[in-house]
Amino acid sequence: MLPPDASENALRSFFRKHRVAELSALFRLLGTRSRMSVFRRLKAIGYRSSFNHAGRYYTLSDVPQFDQWGLWFHGNAGFSCAGTLKATVVELVEGSAAGMTPKDLLALLKLPCNTLYNTLHELRREARIQRQELAGYHLYISADRQRANDQLMARRQAIGQEPSVPVPVSDETLIAVLVEALQGVEVLVSPSMVASRLAARGMAVTTAQVEQIFTRYGLEPGKKTMG
Repeated sequence: MLPPDASENALRSFFRKHRVAELSALFRLLGTRSRMSVFRRLKAIGYRSSFNHAGRYYTLSDVPQFDQWGLWFHGNAGFSCAGTLKATVVELVEGSAAGMTPKDLLALLKLPCNTLYNTLHELRREARIQRQELAGYHLYISADRQRANDQLMARRQAIGQEPSVPVPVSDETLIAVLVEALQGVEVLVSPSMVASRLAARGMAVTTAQVEQIFTRYGLEPGKKTMG
């Protein structure tokens, strides 16, 4: 294997020309078959691994020119300021003023649908993001309650569904919504279903008001309740 100084020079020269590499190319470049040795040389000068393709691609830390979303692509290889795919999705969702739909994320990350949906599912299970139903689609929002509420309001304003200020909710409505959503169910139903059930009993409550209550108390449709 090349000694440290020669390895650094070889790596910098290689990445100036090729920008991105797989491990097999680095084995050949450094004259070794040891993964540990390659990563030791990369770590000494700073490197990044791709957030896609299971981290199969590598580049040096000073090579990427990240865009406004903190992303950089070279061919099929995608790199992120946040690092891993999970960290990248959380960063994108948190950093978006109006949350992110799956379509938004797919357009930015250029991932296969199943990869994105599996990642979103895991992040929700880990409580690192939330999902809300809005205007017939899923919106991914911050795990922080106040941030999530701000994102929902901004998204509603953007699609012209609701005004950008919170909809007033009386104590009576609040209690009725929580009872209807939580009493005697194993899985939380959607805000639209809660609104429909209350309307059938003569209580005037909108889906937007129910969504607001769900967000305030961290309730997620489809999630199992403690009961």
